[in-house]
Amino acid sequence: MHKHSHMDDRRLGIFLAVIDEGSFTAAADILAMSQPAVSQAIRELEEDLGTALFHRLPKGVKSTPAGEALVIPARQARRDLQVGRLAVEEVAGLESGRLDLACLPTLAVAPLAPLVGAFRAAHPGVSIRLSDPQDTAELLHFVRSGESEVGVVEHVIADGLTTVSLWSQDFLVVLPPGTPAATPFPLRALASLPLVATPPGSSTRGLLDAALNKAATTANVVVEVAQREALLPLIVAGAGGGLLPSPLARIAATLGCTVVQPQPAVSRRVAIVYRDGPLTPSARSFIQQAVDRRAYSQRLDE
Repeated sequence: MHKHSHMDDRRLGIFLAVIDEGSFTAAADILAMSQPAVSQAIRELEEDLGTALFHRLPKGVKSTPAGEALVIPARQARRDLQVGRLAVEEVAGLESGRLDLACLPTLAVAPLAPLVGAFRAAHPGVSIRLSDPQDTAELLHFVRSGESEVGVVEHVIADGLTTVSLWSQDFLVVLPPGTPAATPFPLRALASLPLVATPPGSSTRGLLDAALNKAATTANVVVEVAQREALLPLIVAGAGGGLLPSPLARIAATLGCTVVQPQPAVSRRVAIVYRDGPLTPSARSFIQQAVDRRAYSQRLDE
């Protein structure tokens, strides 16, 4: 049967106080304890080790060879525990540590980049590791498995995960430089143009197909590209048009692309997800900053 160990930080501290003060009574005074409580703690340590640690004398105590042998390890153990506590306190105070995030590629420019920038400004000692899931299902797997603690994703409800809705992200029609287009741009007209898009099953392709389905038409995808970062360069190069998140569309406009508002409007709800249960201080702070940013955006819209 497993024997419960009494060699914990508290009892080691009492043992060292007796060593330093020379008696149970003096140690009790220093520790603000009763003398019987000190004696009990020492007896428990001796029972655990199977040997006496002190010779009890008429005036005070004297350490046995076993007691002398315990002094250095006891001091080292208490020092190691103190270092551990300080490390935890630093992380808890967000002076150090790491935050593991996962984000859909099309959400990396916005809202992730501003959120990470604000978080790093507030907690420069915390490093961030960003995973790159290919789709929503993979992102949810990352969060469920613990590979990532927080995910930035289009709004989704998933078992075992908490979803916090943030704000809507608008999509705009982006056409190669020099393409004439009225604004607002009818979505049905988009179907007649050659388009650049991600493969079926990706979040942005799903959004494009759903929007055109509502307009009773389908997309004419002439370039299907899995590398989402290639969408904008392909449109700029004239390979076709596309439906891009507004942050990317604004960049496209600076590169000479024609950018117009679709009619009807196309948008998706952005959210963060995390596992049910305790979170690290870094994750809690990141989520709170995102919620605060949402509240600020809502006030500006009022």
